Parts: sequence; C-alpha cells; structure tokens
Amino acid sequence: MILESTVEPEAGPSGTAPQPIEVELVPLRVSTRDRIPKDFGENFVTYHLEDDPFSYQEAMRSRDALMWAEVIDDEMNSLLQNNTWHLVDLPKGAKVLGCKWVLKKKLHSDGSIARYKARLVAKGYKQQGGIDYFDVYSPVCHLSTIRILLALASIENFIVHQMDVKTAFLNGELDEEIYMAQPEGYVHKNLREKVCKLDKSIYGLKQAPKMWHMKFDQVVKSIGFQSSLSDKCLYYRSMSNQTVIICLYVDDMLILGSDLAAVRDTKSALAKAFDMKDLGPVDTLLGMKVRVHNGRVTLSQAHYIEQILTTWGYKDCRPVETPIDPNVKLSPNEGTSVDQVKYSKIIGSLMYATSCTRPDIAFSVGMLSRFTSSPGKEHWDALDRLMRYLKGTKDHALCYTGYPPTLEGYSDASWCSEVGNSKSTSGFIFTLGGAAVTWKSKRQTCIALSSMEAELFALASAGEEADWIRNLILDIPLSRLQVNSLSLYCDNQAAVQVVKNVLFNTKRRHVRLRHALLNYLKEQGIITLVDVRSKDNLADPLTKGMPKDRSIKTVGEMGLKAL
Repeated sequence: MILESTVEPEAGPSGTAPQPIEVELVPLRVSTRDRIPKDFGENFVTYHLEDDPFSYQEAMRSRDALMWAEVIDDEMNSLLQNNTWHLVDLPKGAKVLGCKWVLKKKLHSDGSIARYKARLVAKGYKQQGGIDYFDVYSPVCHLSTIRILLALASIENFIVHQMDVKTAFLNGELDEEIYMAQPEGYVHKNLREKVCKLDKSIYGLKQAPKMWHMKFDQVVKSIGFQSSLSDKCLYYRSMSNQTVIICLYVDDMLILGSDLAAVRDTKSALAKAFDMKDLGPVDTLLGMKVRVHNGRVTLSQAHYIEQILTTWGYKDCRPVETPIDPNVKLSPNEGTSVDQVKYSKIIGSLMYATSCTRPDIAFSVGMLSRFTSSPGKEHWDALDRLMRYLKGTKDHALCYTGYPPTLEGYSDASWCSEVGNSKSTSGFIFTLGGAAVTWKSKRQTCIALSSMEAELFALASAGEEADWIRNLILDIPLSRLQVNSLSLYCDNQAAVQVVKNVLFNTKRRHVRLRHALLNYLKEQGIITLVDVRSKDNLADPLTKGMPKDRSIKTVGEMGLKAL
C-alpha cells in the first residue's frame, strides 16, 4: 500500500485558508503468477572444457581439492618468503585493491595434466594512471626469435634446455605505495581489519611486468650476459669458446649452449637469484611441442590444432589437400550475418597457430579474418575448407635439419586480387636450417597503381625484416653460420630493376620512400635482390590460393613435414 499523505493546495484568489486534500490510497499491483524454475531436462549438463575452478571456494569443493590446496599453500609460502607485503592499517584516504586466486591446470602437448598452478592476482584494473602506476611497458621476445634460435640450434648442435621462474612478478620492487586486501582463505584471525602494503610487485598490477623485466635484466647482465639490440629479451655470453643464449618470454626461459657445463653454470647462477624450476631439455614451450634429437629440431602444435577441431565440431570432418580454393574470390557480405561470434572465435584460435608453426595457412586465415564483422555463407564455406585442411595436416611440424645453413628470403605481392577493395596483398617468408623462421601475409596499407608498385611495397616489408634478422644473428657469436648479404628472391623483374636503379623517379612520396629503403639495404650489402620464376617463389602461397600440386610442393619447401 502507498503511505497516506496530504497535499497542501495554494490559497485561492479570495484569500481563504487552504483545505488539505486527502490522497486516495492505491494498492500496488503484484503478480499472482507462480514462478517456475527453468528445467532443460534431466539429460542437460553444462561442461567447462578446461575443468578449472573459477574461485577459491569452488576449488576447495572440487574433487581435486587436495591438489589445489597444496599449490595454493606453495604460492602463499612463496609470497611470504619473498616478503611481498606486510600488514598495516589502511591510511585515511588510501584505496585498497582486491585480489583473487587464479587456478589453472597446465597440460602436456598430448592433453594430459602436467601440473596444477595457482596465482594470487591483484585486481589491477582498479589502479589509476599517474597515481598507482606510471610506465607499464615490458617487452617479450618475438616468436620469430624463438624459431631463429631453434634453427641455429640445429645448425650449431646447441643444447636446448628450459627453465621456469616460479614467481616471476614477485621479484620486481615497487616505487609506488599500493594497498591490497588480504587473500581469501588466508585472512589473519586477529588482524582482519588490516590490509597488505605491497613491498614488491604482484601478478595483476599494471607495472608488474615492467618491474620483473628490469630486475631480470639487471641480474643477467651482472653475470656477464649482454642483451641483443634487436630483441631486448635475448641475452648471450661467449667465454672460452663457450656460447650460452637466454631467451625470455615473461617467465618461460629457453637456454641454449654449445656445452652442457656452460648451460648448467648458467642455471645455477639464475637459481641463486630467483626461485627457478629446472625443466631440463625443452619439451613444451608456449603451447608448442619442441623436440631436439641428433641435431634435428621439430616444432609442432598438433595437440592445439586437435583441440580447435574438437571444440568447433570438426573432429570427424573429411580432409582436403589445400587450405583455400584458388578459384573462389571472397567478397563482403551484403546480407544477414551468419553466426558472427562463432566465426570470430574460430578465426581468433587459428591466428595463434598461424603465428607459431603454420605459415601454410597464413594467407587463408588473413583473408578470412577480413570478414569477421559480417560473415556470410561463402565465408563459412571457405572456413570449413580450411578446417578440413587442418584435419589432414594437424601433425605437420616445422623441421629444422641444419641444412642448408643459409638465410634466404622470398617476397611476393598479389595486385588488386580482392573483390570490392583496391588494395593488394603482400607476403614474405625467410628460411634457415631447412625450414621457415619468419613469415607474413598482410593486406597493404597503400593503394598500388601497378603490379610493380605492389611488388615494391612487398619487397620493402621483406627488406625491413631481413635487416632485423641479420642484425639479430650477428649479435650472437656463432662458429658455423656466416651471414653476409642476404638473398631476397622476387618474381617481378620490373621491381627488381627499379630497385637496382638509383635514379628512379616518381611523384608518389610513399613509393619513393620504399625505393630509398631498398636501395640503401642493397648498397650496404644487407640484401641482394635475385629474380626468380613464379613457380619457384616460396612466398606465392602467402598472397593467393594455390592449386593442389603447387600447394603440396611449397608446404614441403617451407619445412613442414608430417611427424
């Protein structure tokens, strides 16, 4: 019922005293319909694919409660031993950040459980820039760097080991004053009103990655390592004909060395500075299966691709031999979008495989990703074909045999090949030790007025990559690999001749800049342009669809072999 009230009216023109007016009580309308809970049937079950608990309470109620309790205790012990915080009263006006437990099962490449992992993560999304943090940039090594190092390992017969920093972000020291709530399950009984004043960085803080990298950089350089100018997460040391290389990706670490004793000495030095886990010879890195045997290195994502196929319902599909039909020209969808969210998720999951180990699907994924905002039936048909191709090639791996021990590059462009768009597609690929180490397939940002200009833009992109690779390799003292001028192959004679001509004249500034870059790289002896026939251009599959015979041939030349 509405509460009873009165309204005082204004005085009338005669000046008589106002009379209160009673307001009628109106009952509220309440639904009398019975509320019936939704029932999807007794056979309806919800599955969480990763089977990881979302919270501390859920972990303690799960069948793996003892395992989770053990790893959570280990994480808390690491935090306390590291003197990450101390309990204080929250100062007046200060803000306290929350925290939560993030729990994850780490899997082997075959899907079996490797270990349980727990992380206490601060809710850093509540931090304010300029108050709680300032600079947050932190580098990680390029995936190309990892592949180049594995190729060098096959050439130089390097030993390749792996280490993991147990609590990497806890090593950074904070400059800011930050307060955090006590972690769930570990609130002090007699000090419930206290908060944690962070003395060191913790996972979740925006500045934590930067603080960790600064600390690691300082420690590694103190034991005689130098950082590469081409990749700030690559360190090397050469002493008494012994070469050791460290490659850091957040808290995962590759250690390569010409001698086992030198690798062990490096491990011991790192273990004194940080809480490390020695994983021995490399096995699984960033979800990629790595195998080193008799100077041969293989890099595979068979399990990851199998997961993608299973998740999206392609586990039992019929395989095909090419990733994309060369006779199909995709165009923007002008009708109703077909299952846009699922389409985007599949493309997103394929991008990681493209970036790591599968240059053969780079063009297909790049082309299909241009239609993620509104896919139509023809785009789904092309995506289905790509998934069927992966079904038949899921066991393909990059195989570095150590031969040939030369770095070579290929460049190509497809001029105005996309329907409804005037921009061309660039592609390049570089091989070392028998397999691809870096590649790219990308739509050009400028409109090329001729096939020569399109090839010139692609050459400029490849030349820039060639310069970076060459500098990266020259930073490392090697015995067997000599990097002089890098051969860059192109199947467009006009573009090759234009680069060789110093007096190229054009009214377009962006064309002139790319020509100047290529001319500079040529004069400095960094690259040597070589004309090649189209059928022998390894970058061709990165710009267009290939018929079956050529597709199978180029896949083999990229170093992709079935395990």
